Amino acid sequence: MRKIFNALYSIALLGLMIFVYAWLIVIVTVIAAYSIPTNFQIFPENDLLNLAFILTLFIAPLFIIGVLMDKMFGDPNSKYHPIVGFGKLIAWGEKRFNQGNGSQSYLRGSAYNTALTLFSFCLPLFVLGLIIYLSIGLDMLFSQDIFLFLFLSLSAILYIFTVFFMLSGKTLRDEVETVFSALELSLEAGRKQVARIVGRDTAALSRHEVQTAALETLSENLSDGVVAPMFCWAVLGLPGMLMYKMANTQDSMIGYKNERYGDYGYFSAKFDDMLNYIPARLTAFLMLLSVNRLNLFGFVKKYGRQHASPNAGYPEAALAAILDCRFGGPHDYFGEVFDKPYIGEKERPFTYADVEVAIKINRRVEWLMLVFALVLRFLLLLIFYFLFLS
Repeated sequence: MRKIFNALYSIALLGLMIFVYAWLIVIVTVIAAYSIPTNFQIFPENDLLNLAFILTLFIAPLFIIGVLMDKMFGDPNSKYHPIVGFGKLIAWGEKRFNQGNGSQSYLRGSAYNTALTLFSFCLPLFVLGLIIYLSIGLDMLFSQDIFLFLFLSLSAILYIFTVFFMLSGKTLRDEVETVFSALELSLEAGRKQVARIVGRDTAALSRHEVQTAALETLSENLSDGVVAPMFCWAVLGLPGMLMYKMANTQDSMIGYKNERYGDYGYFSAKFDDMLNYIPARLTAFLMLLSVNRLNLFGFVKKYGRQHASPNAGYPEAALAAILDCRFGGPHDYFGEVFDKPYIGEKERPFTYADVEVAIKINRRVEWLMLVFALVLRFLLLLIFYFLFLS
């Protein structure tokens, strides 16, 4: 019963977000119609195509700059990072509301974490509204045509940095590469380094297990940290990107099937599964495409569905297929052993060359996803205009 309710509730929540985002597109369209010169006609014979292309043309460079900043600088390690703020809000609620019996804990967790998800989704809308009112107010106060300059410059700066903060591609690659480098010093150094990026107990891991954990994390978080945020941006814009990161942070903090979080974090775990359903499979496809090995998709389909997670197994299976290796097996999560199914067939030792191949795949997938997200964004915007404005 809970599964059915949770599924319907998640669908309703996504439906509400789509409705709100549709209104945002209308607002941005009105502003664009006011701002774009009438003689700026790329497709003069089709106003809807012209408007969709111009809006995409304006937003695309901002998105691309944010992605390039992540590729150059990586995720900032700062206590003022938005995701750190998300984590504090999640922890605050868990401390106060994760109480009572199973049903009470489930309802409280669902309510509070839904509120956080909606808050993160609406945050860009609130900021956009403030920028609009500020720009109009200053324009009226000084009787100068500064609305466009102030609105566009402030919006562009915030847009770029939000995209930058929501991605973690370079940081993930650097962390995994450091694991393999640390292993060259000592096994203990490798264990300490891999503990930074995995949730399992690393104190007793062998050299091979440390390497396996790092490569599994690299493939799985390619979806969580790069492909899924970009996909949500393409579908629901910047609000969707923040919403995804909030949901994903909830899942990483409270989405565990144990006594403490099993009920309280149930909604967050399932909602994150829903959001990642397409991106995880898309990630696996792009990984195979990046090395021109689409013939391995049968392997991915076979082993990807065997993972305990409905999504994480697909990028892991893609990397296992490319490297011709095996992931999975028993994992120790702080005293409790989980026998995860094996992904792949060939158990072999890893070398530094393997992580170099995996990192190269990650970089290529980022470029492929960037192109895919821009194209998908334009097509969805065009479909929206033809459905509701034609």
